[in-house]
Amino acid sequence: MKIDVYFTPLGLAGGDLGGRAIVVIDVLRATTTVVTALANGAKAVIPAATSEEAVRLASNLEKDGVLLAGERKSLKIEGFGLGNSPREMSPAAVAGKTIVLATTNGTPALVAAQGGDPVLVGAPVNFRAVAERARQLLGERGDLVIICAGREKQFAIEDAYTAGRLVKAVKKGMRKVELNDAARAAVALTEQFATWTEALDHSEAARQLADVDLKDDVAFAAQADRFDVVPTYANRRIT
Repeated sequence: MKIDVYFTPLGLAGGDLGGRAIVVIDVLRATTTVVTALANGAKAVIPAATSEEAVRLASNLEKDGVLLAGERKSLKIEGFGLGNSPREMSPAAVAGKTIVLATTNGTPALVAAQGGDPVLVGAPVNFRAVAERARQLLGERGDLVIICAGREKQFAIEDAYTAGRLVKAVKKGMRKVELNDAARAAVALTEQFATWTEALDHSEAARQLADVDLKDDVAFAAQADRFDVVPTYANRRIT
């Protein structure tokens, strides 16, 4: 059995992932936002690599029931209905809606994971549920990939810490689970922080969010196991 962690999706090609079970993580904030939206009744989330692609994808859908959401430099994209804050994804805002989402790091990572089977969306807010599903897949397949979105094409401590905790949870009690170097490093990182809050608060992303008065998103993202949904990305839709 083997678990591979990638700290960013850079360099990954579809052929590298074909048929493999994948978990995508972008704690601050895309995967936290996706989980929250679906837990609160959204019909689906369609990830887009760019804001332009999001507008194009939305134009091909029924106008009623479609919401454009996304951020650039942490702030809501001009003309979009929602930003990338999980706190915006209330039942009143998203229930029954299809959300087309474009973010700097998270949605490109999800798009890069196309070809995986299945592609799961993970974050602290659904940690127990996604860990249970990932553990089941590792047991069945003998193989698991964890892709961190990273931050601006670089390592992000909050994603790597979450990946490390996921590796530990998934392989607990299993024998002979081989880890790639990034997976080993992610596990080692879990020894540096006692809690989700501590890990997230030490991240560059958290500091950037605080600078634009979105610090409450960090606190929201650090609250583990708020939801028990495990979103799955297939055929360009997360449901």
